[in-house]
Amino acid sequence: MNSIDAAYARGRRRALLYTAAWLMAATGLSACDRSPTPAFRGIDVTGAPYGRELQLTDQFGQRRTLADFRGQVVMLYFGFVQCPDVCPTSLARAVEVMQRLGPDADRVQLLFVTVDPERDTPALLREYLARFHPRFLGLTGTPDEIAAAAREFKVYYAKVPTGSSYTMDHSAQTYLIDPQGRLRVVLKHEQSAEDYAHDVAALLRESASGG
Repeated sequence: MNSIDAAYARGRRRALLYTAAWLMAATGLSACDRSPTPAFRGIDVTGAPYGRELQLTDQFGQRRTLADFRGQVVMLYFGFVQCPDVCPTSLARAVEVMQRLGPDADRVQLLFVTVDPERDTPALLREYLARFHPRFLGLTGTPDEIAAAAREFKVYYAKVPTGSSYTMDHSAQTYLIDPQGRLRVVLKHEQSAEDYAHDVAALLRESASGG
């Protein structure tokens, strides 16, 4: 393993450890009793005092907040275009989720927040996300705006030098925000498209029944 690969591997381990620690802290559960609720296969964070605000700009230059997506379930993910494996895997899984939902997919919106605004220009986000799904939105902003969004959702990210360039460490959980704009579920990267689709569908049913 060369020095660049080693640095990236160390970064991945840090990100995974951070994600595991965050999930335990966010739910207040020990490792032995941390399990999904009967309603969700992900972690139920209903009532969490974070993940309530988001103010960034999409790949088409439109300013976006969570209020723009009322009536839809939002799948929110933080990543970056040059991510070699975790981000493309997450986006491909999101495509499968949309396929599994059938017509209900019209009431779901994927938001991809870049943690690398220095390189992820709106044009690059448009090109990248169009490879996955025509309705996926990429969000960017100033470094301070990205940092504020990450703090709001308790997301870890950091620049890691790799020779003459750099990569980004980042936590890899996906957040589900219900049609009323409330953060409800955290899904781990290791979970399946079936798990994701199950929890999205549960939130859609809840909304349809007046929940």
